[in-house]
Amino acid sequence: MGAADVVPGVSGGTIAFISGIYEQLLQAIQAVNPGALKVLFRQGFAAFWLHIHGTFLAVLVSGILLSAISFARLLSYVLAHFPLLVWGFFFGLIVGSVIYVWRQIPVRGLPCWLLLVLGAGIVLTTAFASQVQIQPTPLNIFGAGMLAICAMILPGISGSFILLLLGMYPVILDAVAETELSTLAIFVGGCVTGLLLFSRFLSWLLTRFHNFTLATLTGFLVGSLAVVWPWKRLELTTDEATHTVTSTHLLLPSSYAQTIGDSQWLAVLGLMTVGLLLVLVLEYAGGERRARL
Repeated sequence: MGAADVVPGVSGGTIAFISGIYEQLLQAIQAVNPGALKVLFRQGFAAFWLHIHGTFLAVLVSGILLSAISFARLLSYVLAHFPLLVWGFFFGLIVGSVIYVWRQIPVRGLPCWLLLVLGAGIVLTTAFASQVQIQPTPLNIFGAGMLAICAMILPGISGSFILLLLGMYPVILDAVAETELSTLAIFVGGCVTGLLLFSRFLSWLLTRFHNFTLATLTGFLVGSLAVVWPWKRLELTTDEATHTVTSTHLLLPSSYAQTIGDSQWLAVLGLMTVGLLLVLVLEYAGGERRARL
């Protein structure tokens, strides 16, 4: 999840879905509330730790942080030197995720299909919105953290991509790579605030409207395929306020080869297949583990 959240266009929530821990993650986050403090003071630390799913959260958060920190430099390098191959791999991951999440819906009637289209439309609208540059003030960094974390736990909507739209992605990536503690503390504060608020709402939706929520989340995944499409052209312009604006145009491999350079279509297709198969293998392994439990 940490590695995925570093990449614009890929959601850590997608990885949580693939690995079968998504609903458990939401339950654990929801358990971190004022009631947990009552358990701590009345029943002791052991009961408190059990109440908040402490072992699960500790292992997960440490893995996310370790991965995000260790992969920040690596992903910056590979995205700069091998962008087509990286996007191809993540495209395959998300195709596999679409198959996996859609299969979790037992009854797929017309409302589910409509919600899938709606979810895809929301992501596409966000994906092709103009990217602007806002000033990295403490308040803006805190607000960006709140928005990004909401997207990070939604499959298909990338928190990193939200940061990219706001022009905050380079700021946060540099802060991670250079260990700028003040910037990271403000950003993490926004993330924690947004996470505690939004996870409760999402848990409520999954409890009351499970199939409809999964259908919408599947739509988010479908829409995100356009975000991670490998062959695209970015155009930079300047608006009246002298802000840099980036627009994205999707291309076919042949058009990419004619206008930009080598499309590497065979290698990209191979990595798409690897990503797809990886999700299917993880799904199979997760099913076997749940069957044994």
